[in-house]
Amino acid sequence: MDPIVTVTGGQVRGRTTNGVTAFLAIPYASPPVGPLRFQAPHRVANWDGVRDGVELGPTSPQIPYPAPIAALLGTFITPGDDYLHLNVWTPDGGGSDLPVLVWIHGGAFSRGSNTIPTYDGTAFARDGVVLVSINYRLGFPGFGVVDGGATNRGLRDQLFALEWVQNNVAAFGGDPAQVTVFGESAGAMSVAALLTSPLSTGLFHRAIMQSGNVSTAAELADARNASVYLADQLGVEPTVDGLATISSAALLDAQTALAVEFANDPNPDRWGASAVRAGLGAMTCVPTIDGDVVPQLPVDAIRAGAGHDIAVLAGTNSDEFRFFTVPAGLGAAVTIEALPFALARYGIAPAVVETYAAQRPEASPGDLLAAVLSDHAFRSDTTRMAELRAHAPASTHLYDFAWASGIPDLGACHALEIGFVFDNLVNSQSITGPTPPQQLADRMHSAWVAFAQHGNPGWPRYEESNPAVQMFDDPESRVVLDPRAAELAALRAGHCA
Repeated sequence: MDPIVTVTGGQVRGRTTNGVTAFLAIPYASPPVGPLRFQAPHRVANWDGVRDGVELGPTSPQIPYPAPIAALLGTFITPGDDYLHLNVWTPDGGGSDLPVLVWIHGGAFSRGSNTIPTYDGTAFARDGVVLVSINYRLGFPGFGVVDGGATNRGLRDQLFALEWVQNNVAAFGGDPAQVTVFGESAGAMSVAALLTSPLSTGLFHRAIMQSGNVSTAAELADARNASVYLADQLGVEPTVDGLATISSAALLDAQTALAVEFANDPNPDRWGASAVRAGLGAMTCVPTIDGDVVPQLPVDAIRAGAGHDIAVLAGTNSDEFRFFTVPAGLGAAVTIEALPFALARYGIAPAVVETYAAQRPEASPGDLLAAVLSDHAFRSDTTRMAELRAHAPASTHLYDFAWASGIPDLGACHALEIGFVFDNLVNSQSITGPTPPQQLADRMHSAWVAFAQHGNPGWPRYEESNPAVQMFDDPESRVVLDPRAAELAALRAGHCA
């Protein structure tokens, strides 16, 4: 007989397969439509009878990835208003007091969902962890500044889902006092915001950031510039009343036009310096510093001690930005003459290239571009967070994922590590290639399980006197001290804006 649990809203029926029970598409908040579209999330209405939780649910409104990226990640979009839901995987028979992992997906705050096959939580449940994956509002509905509406609605959705976990995860065998929140890319940037938010107190106890940073948040006034542009395209005011009658499809069209305009002209005088910095020249809808959910830039909050009582596991992939430059053809097209101009867009001085070129004598201009931008967007900031937390009471553990994809030229690119973390390589081969090493997945997945269980992934904490970084590679994974220090120092010294 299929198992049934009682949660906020009513009863849900799951399905057990090979010792793991999955409960899919459980609503944790009311559909954000009508008057709720630009407001904070509200409690889900009670339903009658037993709700089937055996199929994946709708996704937050979004457009597909461009073709080169879609070829690596796939396209998983399902329409429907009831997309503020979550999935739970738990060992059959459950038990009690199991550690809990809550997954926040990435997608530049405008794409992605908990329905992506790589995010299947079966392996975590197999190994004694309750895995919860959540959806949240994306794009302008999630993060745009709307006069009269709530700020940071996507982050408020995440907080609301974490409250749901606190109130309900025991029904699935989970321990609400052992919750680890983890995410990748925009999901990791979300974790950084949650780690430093006063509204997250007591909602989680450990945090994992995969390929994120602690500097993604814009000042409200700067972020509003994008909202004014979008509303102008729609012929309305950037208010709750002005946007009330705009369809989701029309809003997505305007959001897409905004993204193109921003990418073509990331001018701080036009969009605001903090918005351009937070958006990395590409993301138009990001968290905002609202004095409530996000009181200040996460890196500044960490410097002041926020989140220092929460153990953190964080890291990046060695070749993050090849995910963006190689499929788009930019890596092959850029010349050594054009390289300084490409980096200047990100406020990076030309002299930085000299250090990277000296450290990588065989690198092409495209290789150098990807290396510098990988560190600029991800590694430098992640390392800075570890440095700021070096004396915190709770530990910080750093990793570097160095295994190169079997897809030509991708290297250890952005998003490549996810299938290894989830021990779900069979659903990840569009980005890993056909023969990813299972032994690397065994090591990485086990480290995440260990961190969820007791806060130690299996290598030393990061300290000033011992800046340990776990390098995940195949056939060997090892701990190294302060890898690529010369490049990182050059990058930090060479920011001209």
